[in-house]
Formats: sequence, structure tokens, C-alpha cells
Amino acid sequence: MRKLVYYVATTIDGFIAGADGSDPSGTVFELEGDHMPAMIAEYPETVPTHVRAAMGIDAPNRHFDTLLMGRASYQPGLDLGVTSPYAHLRQYVFSTTITESPDPDVQIVSGDPIEKVRELKKEDGKDIWLCGGGKLAAAVQPEVDELRIKLNPWRSAPAFRCSTANSTPSGSG
Repeated sequence: MRKLVYYVATTIDGFIAGADGSDPSGTVFELEGDHMPAMIAEYPETVPTHVRAAMGIDAPNRHFDTLLMGRASYQPGLDLGVTSPYAHLRQYVFSTTITESPDPDVQIVSGDPIEKVRELKKEDGKDIWLCGGGKLAAAVQPEVDELRIKLNPWRSAPAFRCSTANSTPSGSG
């Protein structure tokens, strides 16, 4: 059976997005640097299709063949005219506000995310990448099999955590 893997970038204090939905580090989580060759070699499928083309990445998918994201994670691409950000993966966008897909390669799911995840897990193939965001991660949390975090060495003002599930802070901060 396939696994649902939450592979997400976060600040050192656990934020995946700023209060306005933007990158909480203000750096677009550093798409340049010493870590990029290793990330691209291990997870080439996590680089958006239009960026793969610009960077000359043609490596096959290693871990994932399916991607899940919420509307808020999908929206920035739409705002730039990118209707199929991961054309090299099967793409599912969970939304109650987008009723029709702007691209035939992107399936909009308005129903129960847990039900859809369970359906996808039963299929043959590579693992399923839960790309974001926090609301969707909270909704499917019981089905997440693995958590892979790209930890970035920045702190952020309070915003969106990895999951918006109810939780109690621990430790003294």
C-alpha cells in the first residue's frame, strides 16, 4: 500500500507560511544554495514543472507520483498563470471554493479528504506527497504515514504552522 508523506518546508519554529500565506522566512525557503543539488537529486519530483524546465531537471520521479494540496497552496501558482504546477505528477487540489479545474491535469476535490486519501492509498504506484498546507494536513492527519521536514534556520512571526490541528504548546519556547 502507498504511503501519504507530508513533505514540507518549515521555519525552525514550525511555520510553513506567513500570516498572509506568504513564505514566512521572506526568502522563498532558499531555492539556491548548497542544499539544492542534494534535494533535487533525492526529490526531483518536488520541483514545479516550470522550474524543472528552467533548471534543466529531467530526472524521473523517485518517491512520489501523486500530489495533494489545498487551495491556498495552489493559489499562488494560479495567480502567476500556472494552472498545472506539477504536471509530472497526478495533482489533486482540495477546495470548497474552486468548483471547476482550470486545467485538465488538476483534479479538484470538494469531498472528504480522508476518503480520497484512503482511495489513493489503495492504488498501485509510488507514494503520495502531501504538499500543503496546514488546513489540509490537519484534515488528513490520521492518514499521514510519514513526515519529512525541510527545516530552514529562520524564525517567523506567528502565522500558519505545519498543521492547523488543535494542539497545546509544550516547552518554555
